[in-house]
Amino acid sequence: MPNPSENPGQNARALLKSLQESFSAFRDYSPLAIGIDKQLLARLSSLDRKTLRIALGMHTHSQRYLKTMEKATHRLDLDGNIGDEVTATHRNHATEVLCERSKKDAERRKAQRAAEALERQRTEKLSQLVEKFGKAR
Repeated sequence: MPNPSENPGQNARALLKSLQESFSAFRDYSPLAIGIDKQLLARLSSLDRKTLRIALGMHTHSQRYLKTMEKATHRLDLDGNIGDEVTATHRNHATEVLCERSKKDAERRKAQRAAEALERQRTEKLSQLVEKFGKAR
């Protein structure tokens, strides 16, 4: 397990990778049982709570996890056993987060295209000026 005295973000990534290697629910991005953190702490007592919280946040906010949550009917525990039902509220939340991310990505791409177009215009204008005034020498 990662060393808690190092960078918590790096530790969380390493912990998440370890959890994905150890548990199919993480590997398959299945909806996790509510309270899975307590199950993990009971099994892996050496876990740093803060690092675990960051790793779980990274996992449950990932695109793949949210896409799975949109269609899921039940949550899974660490052993892959079916647990509580995924509520419509949780499915709707996953859909909303994915839609919001999609909108932000589209806005970011639009702004990037606009910035690239502006840069092309500047370059073209500069080339025209160099061509016009470069001949006068």
